[in-house]
Amino acid sequence: MRTFDYSPFYRATVGFDRVFNLLDSVAGQPSSNGYPPYNIEKSGDNDYRIVMAVAGFAEAELNVTQKENELLVAGQTAADTQDDKQYLYRGIAGRNFERRFQLADHVKVVGAKLANGLLTIELQREIPEEKKARAIPVVANAQPALTH
Repeated sequence: MRTFDYSPFYRATVGFDRVFNLLDSVAGQPSSNGYPPYNIEKSGDNDYRIVMAVAGFAEAELNVTQKENELLVAGQTAADTQDDKQYLYRGIAGRNFERRFQLADHVKVVGAKLANGLLTIELQREIPEEKKARAIPVVANAQPALTH
């Protein structure tokens, strides 16, 4: 496996080591089989959407969980009690799956819905007030405040 040298970035950045660690961990994950297929959409400045094709799954068989900066989507099919079916061709995959997504800081899941075989997960970045840019007033010839 090929590794990437991030040392040139460390010379010009401060506090981005978490990003570089995240890139290393994502690159080191084994490639998934591509099931179920999904799209990641940007629907606004701070709004995102993940749409997964989960044909054949019911609401009760899907589990969406966010823990810190990781989103886990899992599908667990109920045991098929009608084994007397004989398929000539089975093109609709109904196998169990688990898909993980790494979320950026302050990205939260705001909802999930299942319609027409598509699971839509709505995400929103909510930047706290203390993290937003603010103007600092510049005062000329002012005495610096002393703290005791």
